[in-house]
Amino acid sequence: MPEARTRVAVVFGGRNGEYDVSCASAMSVLTHLDRDRYEVVPVRITRAGAWVVGTDTDDPAALDAERLTALTPEPGGERERRPGDGLGEAILALGEADVVFPVIHGPYGEDGTIQGMLELLGVPYVGNGVLASATGMDKATTKTLLRAAGLPVARDVVLRGPDDEVSPQERAELGLPVFVKPARSGSSLGVTRVGDWSELEAAVKTAREFDTKVLVEEAVVGREVDLAVLELPDGALKVGPPLEIRVADTERFFDYDTKYGGDAVFDIPADLPVGIQTQLSDLALGVFEAVGCSGLLRVDFFLRGGTEPVVNEVNTLPGFTAHSQYPQIWRATGLEYPELLDSLIRTALA
Repeated sequence: MPEARTRVAVVFGGRNGEYDVSCASAMSVLTHLDRDRYEVVPVRITRAGAWVVGTDTDDPAALDAERLTALTPEPGGERERRPGDGLGEAILALGEADVVFPVIHGPYGEDGTIQGMLELLGVPYVGNGVLASATGMDKATTKTLLRAAGLPVARDVVLRGPDDEVSPQERAELGLPVFVKPARSGSSLGVTRVGDWSELEAAVKTAREFDTKVLVEEAVVGREVDLAVLELPDGALKVGPPLEIRVADTERFFDYDTKYGGDAVFDIPADLPVGIQTQLSDLALGVFEAVGCSGLLRVDFFLRGGTEPVVNEVNTLPGFTAHSQYPQIWRATGLEYPELLDSLIRTALA
């Protein structure tokens, strides 16, 4: 008898600003999962937060945004769909899966919310658990943990309430320029580079469109290098080769448009001395441990002055298209995208 296929529920979309990014990641996952080994169940969370359990496609290679939505059509009717609609059916589908692959970036997905639901259902899932996901989503909390572990991070000020301000002393310590970021958002959404303190108020207002908690962070001048950590089914950890991000001189920073507009160049492996590569690899493993990660992690570094590593951000569920940094790093080692998916699923099941 043929070996039974593993049922994988792929959850994507989400009620946040990274809906399109999530759908792009899901298209890659759905396209590359081997149907001889996996029975695939797509589950879409709409922009409004409704859940739609769909059916698999007969032609994964032909998937595009329109076909992806057609696999998970919303029920008809005049009533506007609301957060939580369809959740009962989704819980049944997820509970029947052998493993769940959450491909949701940002709030209401990457932040531990879906992971908590899957823990309650007792279903294995790919990637990080509740605490690591919630911690990794909050840049300020992440930096608190990393500082406590003795890992290098940039100076910052956290604005929690509408009356919080950056004091004159804090401005002097941060210097200019600074970056103003929503504390719990991804894909550089709501991030502004501030070159003069007169621009701060508007930058904070932009960040608060995405989160009430805002980070004002010193700018670290240097090269931008990403490291990928992969947990294997036996619990061993591997760190991939460093990836350096290069953007056009006209770009001020690696923002949303640059990330997803194709203007950035990735050098893998980055042209770095062996000593710095080893240092970055050790630091990436230290971040993985400090945050309490499992499955996978992408750690984004700056090299201040080209030599001094500073942890910029962590990504507990990094972009997952076949062309995203994380899969590209592993492809450079000979681990192709379908094999990477297999490895993550096996680790989740283990």
